Amino acid sequence: MLLFLLPFAIQALWNGILPEIMNVSTITYWQAMGLFVLSRILFGGFVGGKHCGSKKRHFGKAGFKEKFMNMTDEEKAAFKERWKDRCGNNNKC
Repeated sequence: MLLFLLPFAIQALWNGILPEIMNVSTITYWQAMGLFVLSRILFGGFVGGKHCGSKKRHFGKAGFKEKFMNMTDEEKAAFKERWKDRCGNNNKC
């Protein structure tokens, strides 16, 4: 349902703002749908939520690194095993 409503919002925002600011023409619903699909392909993908191949990883955050470094060897091994179970052994995670 949201897939069909978001292009209306994109169209309304585009047509309400950009023609006056940037001197561009207005767009149709299907052009807005195309922009929506293109933006999802380029920036977000179509899979919802977090998954193994997600670009939304939090490994760079200092809190995660600090927490991992403070784990015992047994806790690290258990964490790695849970990660393997979650993502499989295909090394995509």
